[in-house]
Amino acid sequence: MAVAGTIAAIEFNSMHRMEQLFPSKGLTKIAKLSDYHKDLKGTEGDSDVYFYDSGKEGATVLIAGGTHPNESAGYLAAIVILENLKIESGRIIIIPMLNQSAFTCTDPMEALPDFFEIKTEKGVRKFRSGSRATNPLHQWPDPLVYSQYPSGQKYSGADSRNLNRCYPGKENGTHTEQVAFSIIQLLTQEKIDLAFDLHEAAPEIPIVKAIVYHAKSEGLAMNAILDLEMDGLSYTPELSPPNFHGLSHREWGDNTDVLPILMETANPIQGRLRGKTNADLILSGYCPNYKIAKETGALKIAYDDEGESLESRVGRHINGFVAILNAYNSEYPEKAIEISGLPTYNELKENKIGKYLN
Repeated sequence: MAVAGTIAAIEFNSMHRMEQLFPSKGLTKIAKLSDYHKDLKGTEGDSDVYFYDSGKEGATVLIAGGTHPNESAGYLAAIVILENLKIESGRIIIIPMLNQSAFTCTDPMEALPDFFEIKTEKGVRKFRSGSRATNPLHQWPDPLVYSQYPSGQKYSGADSRNLNRCYPGKENGTHTEQVAFSIIQLLTQEKIDLAFDLHEAAPEIPIVKAIVYHAKSEGLAMNAILDLEMDGLSYTPELSPPNFHGLSHREWGDNTDVLPILMETANPIQGRLRGKTNADLILSGYCPNYKIAKETGALKIAYDDEGESLESRVGRHINGFVAILNAYNSEYPEKAIEISGLPTYNELKENKIGKYLN
C-alpha cells in the first residue's frame, strides 16, 4: 500500500509541473495573466503570456491554445508557433496554456492518458493530455445548473469549470470566471486587433475542420477559407450564434474591439466512437472505428486510412492562422503584421512535428 501510495503521489505531483517551453529568438518578454487580474497571482490559473514585439508598426494578434487541454493540437499549434516564430512587423502575443488548471487533471471516466511524448531532434518531449475543464481541486462544488454571467443562459453545472462558457468572466467570480475576466482585460489593455482560440472536437461533431467567426470577422474568415481551399484544405465556415453566450468567439467580439476567430480540428480521442484510448491515439489520430463509420455513411467528415494525425491537425491550425493573417493584411494594409518561420501543413506532414519543437 505504501509503494502504491508513493507512486500515486509522484504521478499526482507530476501533473502540476508545467512543461518547459523554448521560445524562438524573437521573444521580447514573458508576462502573466495576473498582470491583468491580480487575484490570479499564486494560483493555478496564472498562465504565462509570451510577447513577440517587432518594434515596427502593425497589428497586435493573440494566439490562445489550451482553453481545453484535452484538445492537444490546439495548444501544440500554439507551442510550435511560439518556438518557430519570426516577426517583422506588429506584435504577436501567445498563451499556450490558457486554462492552466485544466492541465493538472484528466476527464474522469474517459480512460485518457496523463501524458503523450513526441520525439525531437534533441530527445523526447513530454506533454500532458489534460482535461476539458478546470481541475475540481481548484473550483468545487459544481452547481446543479450553471448560469452564465451576465446573460443568465443556463448550462449544466460542470460547464461552470469550462473556460469557453465563462466569458466575459467576473472580477470576483469563480476561479474559471476570474481566468476569463483576466483574458478580457488582456484583450482590452493590450489593444488586441485579431485573436485566435485553437480547439479540437470529436469527428462526429458537425463543426470539426471549421473556422468559427464573430459577425465582424466574417470577411476575414471567408477570404481565408477561399485561399485555403485553393491550397487543398477545406474549412467549414461557422457564424457564431448571437444567443450562444460565454464562448470566446461570441464574448471576445461583443465585449472588446477584437476580431475573434475560433478554429476546430477533428480529434478521434474525444469521440464517442473511439476504441482503444491511449497516447498513440493522440499522436496518430487513427481509430478503425471511425474508418468503419465513414465507410458506412455514419460519419460525414473526410477520414481515410491515415486518420487525423497530430501533424495534420497542428498543420491545419497553422495554415488557417496564416491564411487569416493574410486576409487581415489585405483588409487593413496600414496595420499589416508580417511573420515567417512557421512550418506549413505539408512540411509538418512530411517532417513530423518533432522537427519543429526546440
